[in-house]
Amino acid sequence: MSKIGVMVMAYGTPGSPEEIEPYYTRIRHGRAPTEEQLADLTRRYGAIGGISPLAERTAAQVAGLAAALERRAPGRFDVRFGSKYTEPSIETTSAEFLADGITEVIGMTLTPHSASMGSGEYLARAQDALGEGASLTRIEQWYDTEGFAALQAERVTAALGELDEDLRGDALVLFTAHSLPQRILAAGDPYPDQLADSGAQIARLAHVERFEIAWQSAGRTPEPWIGPDILEVIRELPERGIKAVVICPVGFVADHLEVLYDVDIEAKAAADSVGVALVRTASLNDDPAFLDVLATRVLEVSPKS
Repeated sequence: MSKIGVMVMAYGTPGSPEEIEPYYTRIRHGRAPTEEQLADLTRRYGAIGGISPLAERTAAQVAGLAAALERRAPGRFDVRFGSKYTEPSIETTSAEFLADGITEVIGMTLTPHSASMGSGEYLARAQDALGEGASLTRIEQWYDTEGFAALQAERVTAALGELDEDLRGDALVLFTAHSLPQRILAAGDPYPDQLADSGAQIARLAHVERFEIAWQSAGRTPEPWIGPDILEVIRELPERGIKAVVICPVGFVADHLEVLYDVDIEAKAAADSVGVALVRTASLNDDPAFLDVLATRVLEVSPKS
């Protein structure tokens, strides 16, 4: 029986400081950034060590998923990575699958929730690249796979434990994900509802009653983005009598710029400025338990023939 391809897709990240400018140009669809924009992005990368660890983290996740699937279904799957903005691209990996005679492919993104401007775009590109040469089974979201909420609940509990004991009982848990332009809401995009559902599932398992949804890392464009923004929420916490907050960036699965800078540096500075204690849940990265959750989802949707 021929192997089933599994294309794991993610955004991509520059591999060195020298690659930041061409990468920024690609994500702007060929429009070069201004000097100010480039300097700001370079500064943020510099604040987390010069470059993001995302490429390394993603490679470890793809390898870990391949290993998990091999343990559970030996010889059945061929797992490869396809990136939105770096190589190997979604198109490159699709072509390699076709060249190797793979006729069935499962596509999934390394983001738990479904969004037209998120997983929808990745899967559409994979479908176009594979064309008539291979069928594509689409994993639109996987936050609802058994085990995912429990893993995040464990991390919420651990983060609460990092707070001073007198702060834990009244701490607010904020579940966050990458904001998207508000125009997706008019089309009934499932993204916000899935994030809310995800947060509620995790809160229940962590026995947390005080939790909310917030959005982070909005793009720097004139159009409105989904809110409330995490920084605005944090700055208003003292007015609500809240002295501690736990950030669970449930929309992200690895340490990278949106976590290491936007939460650990920017959100932490906002909390410090208003006297609020802030802790963050640990990222999933290549935790074998997390990769086993992804393997479960792949096995659930894999063609049975």
